[in-house]
Amino acid sequence: MKLGLIMGTGSGAGIQIDMDLIREAEDLGFDTVWTSEAWGSDAISTASWVLAQTSKIKVGTGIIQMSARTPAMAAMTAMTLQQLSGDRFILGIGPSGPQVIEGWHGEAYGRPLTRTREYIEIIRKIEARDGPLTYDGFHYQIPKTGAGTTGLGKPLKGILHSVSPLKIVTGTIAPAGVRVSAEIADGMIPVFMNPDRFDVFEDALNDGFAKAGGGKSLDNFTITPFCGVNLNDDEDAARQPARENLGLYIGGMGARDKNFYNDYAKRLGHEAAAVEIQDHFLSGRRAEALAAVPNELIDQVALTGPAGKITERLQEWKASGKVDSLLARCNTSAELNVLAKAVL
Repeated sequence: MKLGLIMGTGSGAGIQIDMDLIREAEDLGFDTVWTSEAWGSDAISTASWVLAQTSKIKVGTGIIQMSARTPAMAAMTAMTLQQLSGDRFILGIGPSGPQVIEGWHGEAYGRPLTRTREYIEIIRKIEARDGPLTYDGFHYQIPKTGAGTTGLGKPLKGILHSVSPLKIVTGTIAPAGVRVSAEIADGMIPVFMNPDRFDVFEDALNDGFAKAGGGKSLDNFTITPFCGVNLNDDEDAARQPARENLGLYIGGMGARDKNFYNDYAKRLGHEAAAVEIQDHFLSGRRAEALAAVPNELIDQVALTGPAGKITERLQEWKASGKVDSLLARCNTSAELNVLAKAVL
């Protein structure tokens, strides 16, 4: 099992990138570092910044919101960063959610899995350069025709050559999304994961691999979950950042009847807690929502507490044999070193 670092960028009006921590992770042998975006700083600019100041570690986007960029723009950006960095860029994509896509980007959210499929297919066609780009899908028609167009659109063949096939991974947790990822992507990023409950993904993965054919399996598909890490001898204090993160996602990242993270928590065996967290959160009772996050769930999906407890749990992550890289949300050098000592 390899290690990755989830890059913090600060909050509020300012953006902060801890390059000292990233360089230490690179020196310790971490395989990757990951950027992200919501409705503040973007994932591509921050990835470019890190790639320019490192030499070995790979940098991935976890994730870029597909509706914010055309597939051609994503391909141009990814292939450019791939060349400039010496093939160290990983393109992580995802549909985000309707509140962000429609409320921030002003784009329709409908049929996100169709968008994922079309997005990857178009990027692969651009990479292959087998001929001028044409595509006729639900979301994307290239060249664009119809109302409002000039009729002058011309199929174009990309100028830039890919130095190697782009690695494309998707942020997903729902069975349908996992199935699509297993079929057409190179890996998936669960927002959190219990390594002892791989069964929540297994059937969907196998269905996707079977549809892909060609011997596709976990041998050539990566599972790289996010994992909160907080080193602290006070276990209650150590759990608090993970509690806040889980409370926000399970309780507030979506509408009552359309919250992928809430549904996921239920599949992981925490149905009653997921209902309670969401009910409190959506009613404005944030403190009660956080209090309803079970310690058991935190300990299953995060690494918190004293070094010995984190090290012991890491051995269980390694023993699962299903996780290619654990993507750690770390804030200190001490946390990096505990992980590296236990894994690398």
